[in-house]
Amino acid sequence: MSEQTSKSGGWRTNKWVRAAIPALLLHCSIGTVYCWSIFSQEIADYIGYSKGATEWAFSFAIFFLGMSAAFLGNIVEKDIHKSSLIATICFATGMALTGFFIYYGGQHQQSPVSLIGIYLSYGFIMGVGLGTGYLSPVKTLMLWFQDRKGLATGLAVAGFGAAKAIASPIMQSMLENLGEGGIYKMFIILAVVYFIMMFIGHLLLAKPADWHEPQGKDSKPSIIEVLKTKPISNYVGIWVMFYINITCGLALISQEKMIVKCVGLAAYVGIISTISAIFNAGGRLGFSSWADTMKDRNTIYKMIFILSIVFTALVMITSGIKNGEGNGLLVFLVLALIFIVNAGYGGGFSNVPTLLSDHYGMGSISAIHGITLSAWAFAGLTGNQVATYIVNHSGEWIDHDGVKMNPVGYQNVLYFTIALYIIALILCLVLVKPTDKSKQA
Repeated sequence: MSEQTSKSGGWRTNKWVRAAIPALLLHCSIGTVYCWSIFSQEIADYIGYSKGATEWAFSFAIFFLGMSAAFLGNIVEKDIHKSSLIATICFATGMALTGFFIYYGGQHQQSPVSLIGIYLSYGFIMGVGLGTGYLSPVKTLMLWFQDRKGLATGLAVAGFGAAKAIASPIMQSMLENLGEGGIYKMFIILAVVYFIMMFIGHLLLAKPADWHEPQGKDSKPSIIEVLKTKPISNYVGIWVMFYINITCGLALISQEKMIVKCVGLAAYVGIISTISAIFNAGGRLGFSSWADTMKDRNTIYKMIFILSIVFTALVMITSGIKNGEGNGLLVFLVLALIFIVNAGYGGGFSNVPTLLSDHYGMGSISAIHGITLSAWAFAGLTGNQVATYIVNHSGEWIDHDGVKMNPVGYQNVLYFTIALYIIALILCLVLVKPTDKSKQA
């Protein structure tokens, strides 16, 4: 669709109304899954379980996000109206049911019904809404913004990353002002709010009128056939480096709060968390927009991994987490590492659909992107857990101003992440081949 047509055809042919705004409405809603840390302790206390027991709800949500994207990618490919409606219903229903099972758990302390209900509601039902909602606008954005695909997908995925920064203070205020049972009331109220936002996005979302999906089995090759147009090692490289970027990001981000306290910035944890969320969203938009100007989008991943390796190595060499308190330079290095990893974590998400489209074309991009998001599912089950295991089984717990922390344990997590970042960089350089477009350039 030409720029002239999109400007002159009214709102029905306006790329901002039909793609960008609905994408933001969908992603700013489902992105609140990352607000889990704001209320996880309150849920545990209210239903009478440990925080560790309730944490699995978030892990399940990320797992089913990736797996639903992988298995429902073909539905998104065929009918974005059906997929965006599934996303709206599942996400809002899952959130409302989470509120109900929290309420039930408050009435029946330590009831397995409440815990399993939260796993199913927040983990499975919301997870399906997350996966379909995440995928639904991406191909549509790339079709409307043919010349700036990275900017378009970055804008939407930035909405997913920024959702935490936007919603966290709102949720915190609701928890403080809704009185007894505020935790379950918050979920039910937000279920209604997000249903309205996502339903409006669902109604507005539409592909360009001049784009027609190939119909029938004969006219559209299978996903395997599409992937085989390049050496299969090419796709394996993309999948594994995407998995590694998420795993390393989650490993560090899950320990971020305690690392900040270790370097003597306990009073600024909230501010630093907001700044890191901004870097996360900024990386999604900035890296993907930057990639539009490059001959090969894979260059962005090389930059992300090199920056992550350099700053991880600097913090390791200086023992910045362990020795940072009171040392301005070491504090700067630790904060720089946190912000760069957050930016690279976000940038990895926004660049993967456009990188895949450069390699495999637009015909089956939703399905291929969906399969690739399975990497997110498995990273959601490994990143946090491996980091927690390292912290719990190495170093020494100390009392710091009444807070138990393990500076050496947090420092040891970096050995795990730098090894994976090095592997990812090698995959970038060896397995992921330049596109035909970059070769011609």
